[in-house]
Amino acid sequence: MADFFSILLLLCAADTGIISSMRHTWILIGLLAGLCFIGATTTQLIPAATEAGRIGWMLYLIAFPIALAGLVRIGWTWTAMACVIYGTVGLALDLATVTSILGGQGETGALFLFSAMSGIVNFLLILFGGRAFLDSSLGAALPESRPPSPPSPSSSARP
Repeated sequence: MADFFSILLLLCAADTGIISSMRHTWILIGLLAGLCFIGATTTQLIPAATEAGRIGWMLYLIAFPIALAGLVRIGWTWTAMACVIYGTVGLALDLATVTSILGGQGETGALFLFSAMSGIVNFLLILFGGRAFLDSSLGAALPESRPPSPPSPSSSARP
């Protein structure tokens, strides 16, 4: 967990050279940090069947959001759409987990709470990531062409 905080401090202390057309950058980074905390707690709650399974879940729930937050911090506009994709997959997993818990096939309690919190954060990640991508794509549009200039009096044909 100490590595996470050191990476987060490096991201915050880095130069503020974020591309101005990328809006909601700090909101996306905050939501991804929240997903890291929820993911770290979730990996402690669920015993993995194998060590490879635990490593896979840790990569998906902790390492991938950290890497995505770093790319968002750089300011590349495509990372907003990557946040939308990550949030969509996470929301689908959260809905499947909540559905299985409510159907009586899973254990209730803390896992239900963390899945519900993760679902809300993933929904917000989809919302703000989509908004940031839409704003950045609209902000980078080419300017409209100007209407043609009227003909000058010197260029008119003489009778």
